[in-house]
Amino acid sequence: MFEVSQGTITGLGILAVLVLILLSAFFASAEIAIFSLEDHRIGTLAAENTPGAATLSALKSDPRRLLVTILIGNNIANIGMSSITTGLLAFYFTPGESVLVATFGVTSLVLLFGETAPKSYGVEHSESWALRTARPLRAAQTVLYPFVELFDALTRVVNRLLGSEGDFETAYVTRAEVEEVITAGRRAGVFTDEEHRMLQRLLRFRNRVVKETMVPRRDVVAIAADEDLDAAVDACLDGGFTELPLYEDVLDSVVGTVHLLDLVDARERNGEASLRSVAAEPYVVPESKEVDDLLDELRAERRRMAIVVDEFGATAGIVTIEDIVEEIIGEVLTETESPPIRRLDDDSVVVRGELNVHEANEALGTDLPEAGEFESVAGLLISQTGRLVGEGEGVTYDGVRLTVETAENNRILEVRVDLPDETAEATEPSGEE
Repeated sequence: MFEVSQGTITGLGILAVLVLILLSAFFASAEIAIFSLEDHRIGTLAAENTPGAATLSALKSDPRRLLVTILIGNNIANIGMSSITTGLLAFYFTPGESVLVATFGVTSLVLLFGETAPKSYGVEHSESWALRTARPLRAAQTVLYPFVELFDALTRVVNRLLGSEGDFETAYVTRAEVEEVITAGRRAGVFTDEEHRMLQRLLRFRNRVVKETMVPRRDVVAIAADEDLDAAVDACLDGGFTELPLYEDVLDSVVGTVHLLDLVDARERNGEASLRSVAAEPYVVPESKEVDDLLDELRAERRRMAIVVDEFGATAGIVTIEDIVEEIIGEVLTETESPPIRRLDDDSVVVRGELNVHEANEALGTDLPEAGEFESVAGLLISQTGRLVGEGEGVTYDGVRLTVETAENNRILEVRVDLPDETAEATEPSGEE
């Protein structure tokens, strides 16, 4: 009778362990590569008829089944490795020693060569590796079909017993993934630059607070309660406003808001009527209120203006429906307003002092700091210098020179921005964002 030598068994066993390590590495790297690849990217690859993309798309369409296939394959490889190693070591050690050495030895091999290194590779080469492993995974799914069906069904049963909906197929889309889709769409020419900026504003809209959107106190046009109807109508027409805050004595004491149509109607009926008689109750909100919540409230209350107060109850500014809409579509200029960004030449622009720093960075391709106790370019200048700055004064940050162009009553109205050569070349001339 033919007998196989111990050396032959040991050699075959070592070969089997090496094959199983490769299988473990394959399943681990395929899992991390496929599940870290965004669905929209897989769809794009499939639309371009990239080899392996159709198979990858089919696998990802049923993520639970795919995960069960990977886990079954990985566990078969790891358990097989442990069993074979224990059997081989039994030739040279006692049973207890064999189990001990096999446990720690196989664990080390699996962690290093079957998990850590393969998953690192899968993360770094997610797209190319996901495409390469798609067809072998589909073949493994076919070979392991009975086990996949059984454990898929058992997983659903256990999920129900544990009170979990097990809705694994429902995609969880993060804000970062949406931003990546928008950026990819811009690169592919699906979105224009203006559409891209609008979508980016829409994503930022949820995180904005009223303080970042309001018309600040010093720019608020209001009417005193003791004025007559004619004065209020003239104030609306001169400023191009349809609604004004109504205050008593000082702006911190807002007692209502008056609408142009109501003022005209009241003047026609009784020219001697007081402004208080046509005023609506002011809608007051704190600076910290989120803009999207305020928009819902204004729509529900059928209001167009809110009075913004600071933590001490003083009037900080006002915010209107139009201000909120401009957060999404960009600034809408009136006939008397200058554009927020005005180009002087290829290397220089002039921006309005109240322009948001993030919007300036987005439009100019700069990297000015956005974190701090400021929101505007003027606020950035004051923060960088630590004092009020006058015309002709400025600072340089990361190669970008900011100089006060015009100022009035301690207020910075316009800032000249001199761009580095490489930034200027990458920035398209634009009259406004």
